[in-house]
Amino acid sequence: MIVSINNSLKESLLPLTGKGIFFYIITDLERGKLQMRLWSIHPKYLDASGLVALWREGLLAQKVLMGKTKGYKNHPQLMRFKNQQDPVLAIANYLFYIYQEAEKRGYNFNKDKIEPGYLDIEIEIAVTEGQLKYEMEHLLKKLLNRDPGKYKEIKNVKTPDAHHSFIIIPGGIADWERKL
Repeated sequence: MIVSINNSLKESLLPLTGKGIFFYIITDLERGKLQMRLWSIHPKYLDASGLVALWREGLLAQKVLMGKTKGYKNHPQLMRFKNQQDPVLAIANYLFYIYQEAEKRGYNFNKDKIEPGYLDIEIEIAVTEGQLKYEMEHLLKKLLNRDPGKYKEIKNVKTPDAHHSFIIIPGGIADWERKL
């Protein structure tokens, strides 16, 4: 379990008190990496650290799409949200389903951080089968060391479910994906 906290997390999250344990993560930025991962796979597959990171990165993406930050404006993973009729509501809708998964687990994410109106639109962003499989493989590599229990729970998933904001179409790995 990671017990470091980033000050920017404090404004994005309320303490996550799943089962009486506080979950905090060390951001990739603190490790000297500029990365963002907005998972296309369903958040049910993520471990605690992954779900917290997704929430934090989703909130960052929302700020970027609202023009409230200078960084990440041209990040490849944001393009699929930028291409929606209302990018801010698209990312807000995406965040809502992350919030719902956190609630199922007993975590306390701050729903007020999501831009209002996210349920007033229908989001169906295309994601390929190949992208979902790639993301599942990527996640499994992370979980092998980070959370062996979660790894064991999901290692046999052959066809991962997509996040609720996505609709699955045939195809390979997305062009914007940085191959790891």
